[in-house]
Amino acid sequence: MRGRTQNDGSTPRDQRHDYWGAVLDSPDAQALARFYAELLGWELGPEGRTIIPPDSVGYLAFQDSPEYVRPVWPPAEGRQQQMLHLDFEVEDLAAAVGHAVELGATPAEFQPQAEVRVMLDPDGHPFCLYANG
Repeated sequence: MRGRTQNDGSTPRDQRHDYWGAVLDSPDAQALARFYAELLGWELGPEGRTIIPPDSVGYLAFQDSPEYVRPVWPPAEGRQQQMLHLDFEVEDLAAAVGHAVELGATPAEFQPQAEVRVMLDPDGHPFCLYANG
């Protein structure tokens, strides 16, 4: 991308200027950031609305949106649909689902694939856990 710093591998992560990420709306951005930080074991940013993996310049951020409308899964006509979903590869699908549930996620009623679990975070954003082995 023009105007974007290209990393040659010699710059420490905390000094790089090529971060990228996705931002999710939430009625409580800090609470949702804490959920995903716990789920993924990622570092919570200083403002409490961003999480960063220990070995990357990618991130997930969360913004307060008082008018947020919880999406439905699967899509239903006339209802708020998901705008995106997150995918996470795991080694042990049952353990990952159990951990997500302990933190406040719920399995979606509709599960389209045996090796994938569609989960809903505490604000209803769908995310998928999948085992690729």
